[in-house]
Amino acid sequence: MVGILGLVVLYFATRLINLTALPIFTDEAIYIRWSQIGARDANWRFISLTDGKQPMFTWIMMVLLRVFDGFDPLYIGRFTSVLSGLAALFGVVCVTHELFRSKKYAFAAGFLYIIMPFTLWYDRMALYDAMVVSFSIWSLYFAVRLVKSFRLDMALLLGLILGGGMLNKTSGFLSLYLLPATLILFDWKKKNRMFRLVRWFILVLISAAVSQVAYSVLRLSPFFHIVGQKNNVFVFTLSEWMPQPFRFLAGNLRGMFDWLRQYMTLPVFLAAFLPVFIRLPKTRERLLLYAWWLIPFVGLANFAKILYPRFILFMSIPLLMIAAQSAVFVVSSIKKPLVRAGIIGILVLPSLYISFIAVRSPKEAPIPLSDRYQYIDDWPAGDGISEVVTYLAAQAKLKQVHIITEGTFGLLPYALEIYLVDMPNVVITGIWPLPDDVPAVIYEAMKEEKDVYLVLNESQVAPENWPLVRIGEYQKGRRIDRKLRLYRIGTMLARGMD
Repeated sequence: MVGILGLVVLYFATRLINLTALPIFTDEAIYIRWSQIGARDANWRFISLTDGKQPMFTWIMMVLLRVFDGFDPLYIGRFTSVLSGLAALFGVVCVTHELFRSKKYAFAAGFLYIIMPFTLWYDRMALYDAMVVSFSIWSLYFAVRLVKSFRLDMALLLGLILGGGMLNKTSGFLSLYLLPATLILFDWKKKNRMFRLVRWFILVLISAAVSQVAYSVLRLSPFFHIVGQKNNVFVFTLSEWMPQPFRFLAGNLRGMFDWLRQYMTLPVFLAAFLPVFIRLPKTRERLLLYAWWLIPFVGLANFAKILYPRFILFMSIPLLMIAAQSAVFVVSSIKKPLVRAGIIGILVLPSLYISFIAVRSPKEAPIPLSDRYQYIDDWPAGDGISEVVTYLAAQAKLKQVHIITEGTFGLLPYALEIYLVDMPNVVITGIWPLPDDVPAVIYEAMKEEKDVYLVLNESQVAPENWPLVRIGEYQKGRRIDRKLRLYRIGTMLARGMD
């Protein structure tokens, strides 16, 4: 109990310190804005489906936004992931203990979960992925309990967890498809083998039915069909894949293994595959974990059109549990304290170093370049948003302002709407793409004697024919060629209308 309490304290310390130090990321802005809208208007509880995203993450955030009304929405959005990560932490401990029947292994897996840069980074982002991990690991837990016990209550609980995962993200279906892998733990030598196998199959069908009943809630929305359309943006359909099977497999696998190695750190990554070379106890349990990782990993590499490191986050957790077993087994077999301490240091110090930087100064965190591009160094990153919000909010206290944003979806205008839309003197209009000539909406705003501002994010050069006065520019991470810019529409435009 003391060990679990220690893990919880360490978890919250690593997740809550400097939680909003990293500027808001474009997808975070989308999900938080959706949640704001849904929290205020029940007619929009399925708003995420308008972009083909399942709503579970936004539903939880809607509740928290109402409970903690008045808090920074970015903090609440990221706190939603913190809570999801806490559930995942408990899941890792429970699954490891259930499989290996060792408190040492379970504690080590929980500790590695807390310090691993992969989990730490995404537990601190207002993204779906921490919740994906939580549903995935708890699906595995109840699937293991089901194949061992053949109990109806386990089947029902498994069905509810599977349904929750599907309501969160399409990858939740993978946990259902992976259920046959749990037959690795089936006792094939025990009497009444066929009877028990049929019983397990019936219980799995019940779990699947419960999950589909839960998922069918989405059919209440007229936007349900967009989910399938969105899935096809990220993965090849069978008809698309057949003319060029395995064309991208090797390249995707190289990139995904590289992300896995960087985010898990090399020592933990190698520890996860140590049992391939040395004999460790609980072989069948470990084979199940390898299957729970490898099958979706290869499947994603084979069918993915678009790949980001966060897509493989939930797949890394089974490897983390194997790494915990390997580490404890090796350390326990060594008698010399100094050697033992050295091995522990080699295993955990790289994770502690990267995670410490990610908490203290997230812009300096040595994460994969593909993620630096998104979160820190390019147009999806939110540098400048807080400064622009502060400036425009101050101006709106003096007179009416009309804000034109470059973009109708994403960081702009959503990141500004999150903080400014409730101010009575503020109107926000998104335009994409920006026309060469000044649009009519700006003339109309000036006729109403409003101050009009333009916020540029993706374009690095302002429209030539717009009379703009630059107020500020804000660099994206280390990229001096990527900036968010704030302009005011010049007063000469208003005079030209007279």
